[in-house]
Amino acid sequence: RMVAISQEEITRSAKSILQGLEALREDHSVIRIGLNANLGAEEELIIAEKKSIVETNMNKISHAIADAQMMLALTAHLQEQEKEKQKWKAQAHSSESTARRMCQEIAWLQEQLVNACNELKESEQRVVQLEEENNHLTFLNSLKQCDNEQNGSDTSASKQDSLPVKSHEETLQELGFSPEDDEAMAGSYVQCSTTQSMAVSDGYAVPDRIRTIQNLVLKYMSQGRYDVAAPLCKATVEDLERASGTDHLDVATMLNVLAFVKRDQKKYEEATELLSEALSIREKCLGENHTVVAFTLANLAVLYSMRGMMREAEPLSRRSLEIKEKSLGMDHPNVAKQLNNLALLCHNQKKYEEAERYFKRSLEIYESKLGIDDPTVTKTMNHMSSVYLKQSKYKEAEDLYKKILTRAHEREFGKIDDKN
Repeated sequence: RMVAISQEEITRSAKSILQGLEALREDHSVIRIGLNANLGAEEELIIAEKKSIVETNMNKISHAIADAQMMLALTAHLQEQEKEKQKWKAQAHSSESTARRMCQEIAWLQEQLVNACNELKESEQRVVQLEEENNHLTFLNSLKQCDNEQNGSDTSASKQDSLPVKSHEETLQELGFSPEDDEAMAGSYVQCSTTQSMAVSDGYAVPDRIRTIQNLVLKYMSQGRYDVAAPLCKATVEDLERASGTDHLDVATMLNVLAFVKRDQKKYEEATELLSEALSIREKCLGENHTVVAFTLANLAVLYSMRGMMREAEPLSRRSLEIKEKSLGMDHPNVAKQLNNLALLCHNQKKYEEAERYFKRSLEIYESKLGIDDPTVTKTMNHMSSVYLKQSKYKEAEDLYKKILTRAHEREFGKIDDKN
């Protein structure tokens, strides 16, 4: 049965055996010396035999001593190896602990990074919210300044250096759009949430905020303050695009208002681009045959005509007329206005017969809906007279001019008779 022996026990046993072997070798050395000394006293053969035995034992003892020394050296080497092994094991354990600690630190850092990212997102959201609040406060401050200026102008007009404030209708007429186009250009058909307070028309509505901005822009325009009106419009458009998307109807509304500003600044090309973009959004959201689309087409045709692009303006004006006839009715005053616009386009392209036909129909609608004394009727009759002259229809032109003058005289001085 094998019994496990430790290295220390092996070392002790090997040292003890080595000591015994060395002692035995010393004893044999003494015996050999004695045999050599007694060589003459005994028989030579017996002495030689004993001497041979002693020499053999001494050789064995020498080999045993060498083996014992080898075992001791091997044991010492194994002990050194064991120490190295324990040293490396301790280092490996330390490395493992370090690696485990590093993994824990990495996990902690990852957790901190996630928390930092979440905090960053919350901060960004807060920044956006603060920007929105700042924009809202800026807008309210603009309204407050506008109200203060209005109050100041009412109490002390001499303190104001701005231009006289014109009425809303006067501003629109100077822009090239008549008052009946106001609702369409302002975007009053734009749909929005029913939870807001808003003005409703034709099933669609404008948020109060946009209507207020529109009125504020028109006020600045009437004062000639385009440096305020244009940036206000652009900022509102960008704000709406971020909040609702680039294809939202509210965006089209503010693009329309911005086109107002560019039109009044005689930046016709920019105004045309803005109105074209508004038209695209409204066609996409409302359909190509909606009333708002008809108004936008009409105003876009006006801009093209002001740029001298009559051929581009005419098909837009015709399409607007078709939509208005279907949606508003054949005898609606706005249909008459569109007939007027189309007649003017034909007149500028020397299509006098077509112009005469459109003016006649427009005049019939105006007279039936507005009465013969309405200024629009007089203006339309004056346009018709011009078309008659272009066609050398002098009699028709003369009769129409007489009718205009007679009606004006009767309004001013009463019915013409022998005493008047």
